[in-house]
Amino acid sequence: MKFSKKSLLLLVFGLLLSVLVACASEPDENDSSSDETGEGTEDAAPAGEQDLMIATLSDAVSLDPAGSNDTPSSNVQANIFESLTKQDENMEVQPSLAESWEQVEDTVWEFKLREGIKFHDGTDFNAEAVKKSIERILDPEVASPRLFLYEMITDIEVVDDYTVRFTTEYPFSPLPAHLAHNGGGIISPAVIEEDYAAMEAGEDPGSVINEKPYGTGFFKFEEWQPGTQITLVKNDDYWGEQALLDSVTFKVVGEGLTRVAELETGTSHIADPISPNDVAQIEAMDGASPAKQDSVSLSYIGFNMEKEPFNDPLVRQAINLAIDKEQIITGIYDGNGIPAVGPLAPGVLGYDENAPGLEYDPDRARELLAEAGYEDGFSTTLWTNDSPERMDTATNLQAQLADFGIKVEIEVLEWGAYLEQTAQGEHDMFILGWSTVTGDADYGLYPLFHSENVGEPGNRTFTKDDELDGLLEEARQESDPDTRLELYSEIQTKLTDIAPMLYIHHQQFLLGVSDKVQGLTQLPTGILQLHEVSLQE
Repeated sequence: MKFSKKSLLLLVFGLLLSVLVACASEPDENDSSSDETGEGTEDAAPAGEQDLMIATLSDAVSLDPAGSNDTPSSNVQANIFESLTKQDENMEVQPSLAESWEQVEDTVWEFKLREGIKFHDGTDFNAEAVKKSIERILDPEVASPRLFLYEMITDIEVVDDYTVRFTTEYPFSPLPAHLAHNGGGIISPAVIEEDYAAMEAGEDPGSVINEKPYGTGFFKFEEWQPGTQITLVKNDDYWGEQALLDSVTFKVVGEGLTRVAELETGTSHIADPISPNDVAQIEAMDGASPAKQDSVSLSYIGFNMEKEPFNDPLVRQAINLAIDKEQIITGIYDGNGIPAVGPLAPGVLGYDENAPGLEYDPDRARELLAEAGYEDGFSTTLWTNDSPERMDTATNLQAQLADFGIKVEIEVLEWGAYLEQTAQGEHDMFILGWSTVTGDADYGLYPLFHSENVGEPGNRTFTKDDELDGLLEEARQESDPDTRLELYSEIQTKLTDIAPMLYIHHQQFLLGVSDKVQGLTQLPTGILQLHEVSLQE
């Protein structure tokens, strides 16, 4: 489904299967092949210059698929690099660089690769290139934050030039979905070798790849002005159907009102994201419309469980019970999204609609605070990045917790610094988001709560619980679907007791889109699909 030109579409994601694809599941700085679009026709030729401008909230952290785990980076990488598999608009796994695959044994998967494909630097794509890219993510020296996606892989065998086999430590049914993640983007082996040489000379991993992000995608890297913009241009030698756009520029526009103004003046064609408060203004615009997409994302307030008083589960449970989430969802998000009982969105495989939650109960919250020794409250800090909704959420939380004697100081950090410092555990409480981009509970739980993933991979609450670790490991290794579901139900119940987070809601992504933009799709993961986009007068 694609965005209509004049109406606000509700793109509803359906029941996701266990083989759903990963695309940019990671911390998200936003809170916020298809049919023809609206009044345009499928066969209509693009008119005029095909240079798309996207006003986006934050800059990419890295262009190296192994070097980041955030949505702004993935939104750019998705156009440069391709993975073995990909997701369609229904979130189902489809062929990409691999034309077919099969599970030949419980722990062995074989992928047949497409032939005749070249990287942007002219290097041939083949099984050796796949092996180099995935092994690089597994390399401890690279220290990829996306290691958890592929850590179950124990061997990568080049069977022939266009056949590759993956052996896993245990049966892992979501592997085709994980291989579709942006982290599995295949990089030119020549650039990988150059990057390793730079590492030996003392450079950071990915230093060369950030300058030469050579993939096989329908766009090629043109220029990165850090903090300002990233420009991609059409790959005229693309192996499949070429992009319709000549170029796309991701322009960093941190102020929400400025993004709306860029849309209104035609300076930018897409404002990503827009605030719920901006929807009415954009609806009234001549030549632009808002677009809404349901998501597999979670917005949450995390607690640093290694710092007092958040090392006490009673305090964490009390704050959950003290907060009226409806104030935030209705007052700040204008009702866009549904309340979150746990970390998994409805439709994610493993979501348990009967899992217990910590619902609003201020009297019980006061009892727990008193039991923990904080009857008179305490002082703490709450971090956020500069998303308007998150800053407003922080202010709301500050006001609500003041009724319990909890004094909250709000600190707003730049996106890159925010990710770095929360990964290092320098925070007390923080506001962030996560997308279960594979549509499978493993991705929505294992990175966020397993002790091996503390820090940059996703576990910024510093959750360390041996029993929980064991359940998460057992669930990802279980091949029986019914047993897996039972394990994930048990995990969701246990997380209610541990209370590492205050789950806010599963949001809806909001964009402002010029009527000139045809063929745009945004997936439930938040990643913009630009392959078939064109500009019409």
